[in-house]
Amino acid sequence: RSKLSSILNCNICHTPTKEVFRAKVLGKYEAPYFHCPNCGFLRTPDPFWLSESYDSAITALDIGLLKRNLELREIVSSLVRTYFNPSAKFVDYGGGYGVLVRLLRDRGLDYYRQDVYAENLFAKNFDLADAGCEKFELLTAFEVFEHLENPGAELEKMLQLSDNILFSTELQPIPHPTPETWWYILPEIGQHISFFTRKSLEALAQQKGLHLSTNGKNLHLLSRRKIALPLVFRALSYHQEQ
Repeated sequence: RSKLSSILNCNICHTPTKEVFRAKVLGKYEAPYFHCPNCGFLRTPDPFWLSESYDSAITALDIGLLKRNLELREIVSSLVRTYFNPSAKFVDYGGGYGVLVRLLRDRGLDYYRQDVYAENLFAKNFDLADAGCEKFELLTAFEVFEHLENPGAELEKMLQLSDNILFSTELQPIPHPTPETWWYILPEIGQHISFFTRKSLEALAQQKGLHLSTNGKNLHLLSRRKIALPLVFRALSYHQEQ
């Protein structure tokens, strides 16, 4: 494959970025990672291995999947009943096997699932096409943003579905991490290609005319209206499994 330039622009704030390290993806491909000195966004561009890494949509190393979804059920249920219309329709974007959709439907929320990679095993007949509407009260996207090659373009797709986006992704430690200092990069899996800081999420929100609320660690809300959630987010912060 042709070698990438040593300088690429950040695909969030468009500042020139520099390669800061390389890692062996899937145990065989040497991939460069570029860091933005302005917003802190870290990414590996041209992830040509993605189709191979998604041979199994849910990696076997995601041993915290069920625990995480049980905790997220409590977070989503609480936030919906506090800040949104619980009688409306909701969509889980990148919803995997449909575990969270099933759990939330069992809580009485009219939830639907969207995922282009994983098979719907637990929420059959409740996919996006089954919802019968074009706009949802809230879109959730848990452990999705770190998989996005172009976060800005994917966010536009999400905003077509909802003005409120609740999502999880681990924020980088500062200074920028490496695979040796931060487990979340996970080059052995090859699916995590974009890594955010609070500043990069703020830049993304500003570009799209959105308000950002975050617990400063792994749980975030982008909304067209200002929703003050910091105290609630600290109380509801879930614990990610390594």
